Amino acid sequence: MAARRFVDIGDNATFELLPPCADPRFDHRTCDYWEDADRGSKQSRPAWLTAKAAPEPAPRFGLHDNPFAPGDLEEEPINPFAGAARASLPDAFADDDLFAVPLDNPFAPQTQRERPLKEGVPRKLALLDRGRGVFGSYGKVLIVDEQPVAYCQFGPLSAYPRAQRLRELYSQLPAAPLPAVITCIASTAVARHEGYARDLADAVCQDLAKRGFSAVETYPDLTRPAGETSGATPGFWEQLGFVVAVDDDRFPVMRREL
Repeated sequence: MAARRFVDIGDNATFELLPPCADPRFDHRTCDYWEDADRGSKQSRPAWLTAKAAPEPAPRFGLHDNPFAPGDLEEEPINPFAGAARASLPDAFADDDLFAVPLDNPFAPQTQRERPLKEGVPRKLALLDRGRGVFGSYGKVLIVDEQPVAYCQFGPLSAYPRAQRLRELYSQLPAAPLPAVITCIASTAVARHEGYARDLADAVCQDLAKRGFSAVETYPDLTRPAGETSGATPGFWEQLGFVVAVDDDRFPVMRREL
């Protein structure tokens, strides 16, 4: 039996596991179609795969750098919010770390949220990682015999403005609780018709249930050929226990209660 494992996209190493689209005109690794409701695209943009270097920190200037400051600067003006006043605070706040936990506050959260990746990584990785510490990763890959064969993108509805806009078209959808959404499911060209995309989508649904969601929705696009869409077909989702929540000839809504 083939060895398989599911990998969450959460750093550069796992991002490199993300397989290319079966159609070379498109690329999961540069797609921002769901994240940008107005200008998002699924097109392949190789330049976006190159991580941008973190910008140099802006120089900081003090009173000694100000030619209009008073001449005698031997004694700094007293700042009640700095120096000795801050010395009484726990060391966790020494560097203005907003994610720090006060060491002597019994009512403060005892866990630290991981910072999302923003700088020095490809743009798509930053998008997939922006829920770190609150939701977790927004991407998952299925590896079979150490080869990536399928990819899935998902997350809370609030992370995908295009999904929010599409959902607003249908007043019959429940307003609460809001569902998680699966925006993209795809397998590689050589791994099609092996059931890998179905297995990955089912694993994502189980993961979403563990994260506290009570339902998940997905939005197939029936206006384009199947190879040019990222939402599969209604028949695909029905195999996974989804039902047609909105029957539409162009953009149906599939929903599964978790």
